[in-house]
Parts: sequence; C-alpha cells; structure tokens
Amino acid sequence: MPAKSADNAFRLDGKRALVTGAGRGIGRAAALALAAAGAELVLVSRTARELDKVVDEIASGGGTARSLPIDVTRSDAVRGAFAEFDRLDILVNNAGINRPQPFLEVDEATLDSLLALNVRAAFIVAQAAARLMVANGSGVIINMSSQMGHVGSERDRTVYVMTKHALEGLTKAMAAELAPKGVRAVSIAPTFVETPLSKPFLDDPDTRRWILGRIPLGRVGTVEEVASAVVFLASPAAALVTGSSLLVDGGWTAW
Repeated sequence: MPAKSADNAFRLDGKRALVTGAGRGIGRAAALALAAAGAELVLVSRTARELDKVVDEIASGGGTARSLPIDVTRSDAVRGAFAEFDRLDILVNNAGINRPQPFLEVDEATLDSLLALNVRAAFIVAQAAARLMVANGSGVIINMSSQMGHVGSERDRTVYVMTKHALEGLTKAMAAELAPKGVRAVSIAPTFVETPLSKPFLDDPDTRRWILGRIPLGRVGTVEEVASAVVFLASPAAALVTGSSLLVDGGWTAW
C-alpha cells in the first residue's frame, strides 16, 4: 500500500459513509466530521426532521449528504434500504438506547427494547453493510459501543452493559471473519458523553459526582471527541486496525 502523507492520511474523499442514529448526539457529530473529511453521507434515523437539519448543516459546509428515515429495528426496512446502494465504504453503527433500571426490577419490555436496538438491529445493519463491502472488496464497520462493553456497573445498567458486551464480541467475530475479504470491523467505546441521551443522568448531582469520580481525567466526553475517533478509524491512517475497541473513556477502564 502506498504511503500516505500526513495531509491525506485522514481524508475520506470519494468514500460513502452511512451513519445510523444520525439525527442527534454522537451520530450527528460523526456525520459532520466524516463530511468534513470529504465523505459522502447517508444519514439514518427514524426522525426525518432531525436528519434534514443535519443534511442542511453538511450542505452549508460544502459537503454532500442525504437522509434515509427508517427504523433500524425493522429488518425488512434495513435490507430494502441497503438494496438501493451499489457500494458502501464506511458504516457507523451508532443507533442505541439505554433505560437504566435496577437488575431486580428490569421489566421485559425494557429488556426486549434494548436487545432489539442495541444488539439485533446492530447485527442486521452490520450484515447488510458487510454484504455490500465484501462485494466491493473493501470497507470498514465502526460499531458504537461503550466503556460499559469492557466493565460492569453498579448503577442500574445490567441490560445496557450486556448489550455492549455483545457488541464488542460481535466486532471481534466480524473482524476475524471479514478480514480476508478486505473489510475491517472496529468499535469505539466512549465514557459518558454530553448528549440528549445522557442528559437526564448527568443532570442528577449524585450521578454526576459518581461519574466524575470514576474518570481519571475528571470530566465527561464531548461528541466531537468521539467523532474524531470515528474519522480516524474510518481513514487510511487506521488501515491495519481491525478487531480492536478504541476506548475514548478518560481513563475509566484504567482503574
């Protein structure tokens, strides 16, 4: 492979990237960062209005994007949408939820909803993307995991922790199976990040003290910091990286 200069090692010109959960939070930030690096974006979420705003943001910066409003928990909708593409170079498998409950009080509706989106939908989306990438002999799948995919938690997150450990296992298995076909699979494992999803937790003083007390760097993350990790892993600079989980956790898992 020809050497890449420092100027273009992180460029994604001519690449097509699809981001799920792209309407807000980490997904939105990842889409904006990928577009700034030169990628053409396909933005996926259930909420067309949110996606349209991100499309406009990317266009205002000179980038190219289109919205694809679907529910990724519907496998027929996912497969139908992916059937429209002739190629896909980058997938950011970002859609996910968390509904904290004490383990002894977890109801089946919560259990089923987290498994449906965080595990089953992530698998279906990754599979659909991988089929396109294998057909073209290259691509990278970036699963949005969590530091909780590497540790446990004493704060009402057993189901979420379970789903993120599953996603880490899926990433490793995909990487091993798809590497000979030219496709990389990696994950990003952020700590708590300021997003609409995390706001209810971070607004609680006791929870915020607990979180900051576990992060050696002494602060929560930003969506831009996670988005920078996305661009790195999607870029030629990470051409030899597969099967790995990039911890963007401020040192949480180093304790």
